[in-house]
Amino acid sequence: MSYRNLAVTELVERARTGDNRAVGRLLTLVERGGPVADQIAELTHPLRGNAHVVGVTGSPGAGKSTLVGRLLAEWVAQGFRPAVLAIDPSSPLSGGAILGDRIRMDDVVPEGTFVRSMATRGHQGGLALAVPGAVRVLDAAGFSPVVVETVGVGQVEVDVVAAADTAVVVATPGMGDAVQANKAGLLEVADVFVVNKADRPGASDTRRDLQLMLDLAHVTGQDVDEHGTYFRPEIVMCTATSGDGAAATIDEIHKHMAHLKASDGLSRRRALRVRAEVRSRAERILMDHLDRAISESDLLTDADPNPVSTAESIVSRITGND
Repeated sequence: MSYRNLAVTELVERARTGDNRAVGRLLTLVERGGPVADQIAELTHPLRGNAHVVGVTGSPGAGKSTLVGRLLAEWVAQGFRPAVLAIDPSSPLSGGAILGDRIRMDDVVPEGTFVRSMATRGHQGGLALAVPGAVRVLDAAGFSPVVVETVGVGQVEVDVVAAADTAVVVATPGMGDAVQANKAGLLEVADVFVVNKADRPGASDTRRDLQLMLDLAHVTGQDVDEHGTYFRPEIVMCTATSGDGAAATIDEIHKHMAHLKASDGLSRRRALRVRAEVRSRAERILMDHLDRAISESDLLTDADPNPVSTAESIVSRITGND
């Protein structure tokens, strides 16, 4: 039977019964975007809310994929049904995911775990625009936790928080990751720090740097949210290649979820996630209108149009404020 010919409603029902082929087909449709992806979003929106969404980010080469593989094995051993969305760089030729994360996870991911690579498609935040919809599909299919591993491309990884309940930042010794994390704003959004490759020289220095930065954040009050809630991220020492520290990392992830539930932070964080998706979708709709207005505008027929007044006129036409 070809899953390409199944209606979206049937795919959703099959996904909810544990049919991974249906899940894969839904994720493909979500990644393509368009009206079908919107239909999937409407069908899965009422079914979400059961999965613990964990974002994993950090600089390239920090060992995120190997760590995630170890976490998956530990979760499976504990009776969970985890899934991963590995956000890969886009191929310059096809636009698809390069699948580097899948390659690095192959040796450590337990059988039966659902792993899906998605292409960034040039999205600067390291997260594909389709990620919220994909997370919702995995949530509706009964997977938990759902891990979103970002591409780790630079200092804009903070939008991993928009897709996660718990943000894990991976640092390594000898790469200045503690300082880079602070510069990128990751210090403010991390819920758990993992110093990976802890068997290498300098790991204790990286831990010390992170502790000092956390102390400074507490002194300045930057670690208290608008509701007065304080949570100090734990720092876990880990060696992902051997699995040392994987269980401790999971313990801290679960402790953070317990904190969110006890402080009502979970509902607030998920409300922010919905708001971020609404903003993303609204931006897409507005850009479509803007592109159409620019292509059809008679204001650009002049040889040298004034860019300021022309832009204001086009926006006024779109918003109806002519």
